[in-house]
Amino acid sequence: MAEATCRRELDLEIPAEEVSKATEKVAKEFARIARVPGFRPGKAPISLIKRRFAEDIKGEVLQKLVPDRVEQAVNEQKLTPVSQPQVERLDFAEGQPVKFRAVFEVLPEFELGNYKGLNIEMPVMDVTDVDVAKALEETRERAAAFAPVEGRAVENGDYVQLKLAGTPAGGGEPLQADSVLCHIGAEETMEPFNENLRGANIGEHKNFDVAYPADYPDQKLSGKTYNYAVEVLGIKNKKLPELNDEFAKDVSDAATLDELKKKITESLEHQRDHRQKELQREKVLAELVKLHDFPVPESLVEHQMDVRLERVVRSLAAQGVDPRAVNVDWVSLRKRQQERATDDVKAELIIDRIATAENIDVTEEEVEHELEHMATHSGESAEAARARLTKQGALDRMKAKLRSDKTLDWLAQNAQIKTVAAASAATDSK
Repeated sequence: MAEATCRRELDLEIPAEEVSKATEKVAKEFARIARVPGFRPGKAPISLIKRRFAEDIKGEVLQKLVPDRVEQAVNEQKLTPVSQPQVERLDFAEGQPVKFRAVFEVLPEFELGNYKGLNIEMPVMDVTDVDVAKALEETRERAAAFAPVEGRAVENGDYVQLKLAGTPAGGGEPLQADSVLCHIGAEETMEPFNENLRGANIGEHKNFDVAYPADYPDQKLSGKTYNYAVEVLGIKNKKLPELNDEFAKDVSDAATLDELKKKITESLEHQRDHRQKELQREKVLAELVKLHDFPVPESLVEHQMDVRLERVVRSLAAQGVDPRAVNVDWVSLRKRQQERATDDVKAELIIDRIATAENIDVTEEEVEHELEHMATHSGESAEAARARLTKQGALDRMKAKLRSDKTLDWLAQNAQIKTVAAASAATDSK
């Protein structure tokens, strides 16, 4: 039966004789190097040294004896601490044994549930003709050319080339752009741009305010009001290329439009397979966590909460947002991660146990394959990737992730997977 907590407390004692021996040894070391007024170095009486440096000697003795005693007790009781033991209630009087309590956390003991044959529901994830047509249209949009328009004012559907300067109300970092395209009348364009620029001519200057909603996608702008000073530099029309074999040759290495469609289908299927695998792993993990109930070490949960918070910070930084400038209550955000972090730790412990039980391990070939995959993305060689990860101490983490993924895929292969319509799968997963 698993205990309700992973916390362990050991009341320990170091015999008085051992303490005295260590004290003498440390005092002699102090006497050898201490400088005491009126005595040449190393010549001060040991009794004087003991009085003068009593606290320092005591600290040194404890530093030598306590960790050794804790390690001995942990080994005797066959415990595996996952956190640095903390020393409490220390009692140290001359000529007496040293008494103290060591407090730490250990990995939980638990029985593995029936992890073979998990029941999992997966949504239908087919690549349809509509998906291919949409991707083709996006490719066409990217390949569009902009032709200048002259002799008339701005109309709906035009792309206006602007020079703009934006000043935030209440102070802050101003925005500046020498040449930016604004699609007039488009759904994504803020209404003040449409209202103020429709009917404008090349060379005109406009001043207006734009209040961005709190849920605006660009976090640098969300919830803020900017005053814009805008100059119309030009008016352009977007010309979409025709969907034919020439277009296919221009945008890819395909010779025909049919071949391009085939390549797009393959690319979408590849992305789908990746998403499917990720979702399958998530659902396997969720089932495993539901299946097992045991306490998890608080120190590991705290670490996982930090990891989750770091991800948020990295994601903001990747979007060009300074995390320090964001109006976020980081303490409560971190607290809200607790439940998920607990599940993360629980899942990791379960997966590790299953991998051991089923002899699932990562081969050197699999590590090499992953390094080559990483290298293609970072533009370095596999050897350089290995050296970098080893230097950062991240190679073992990568191997652990590979082992975990391999175990999850093995569990999925042994699961009862039921495919359901996307709508009901979405409802179930809520």
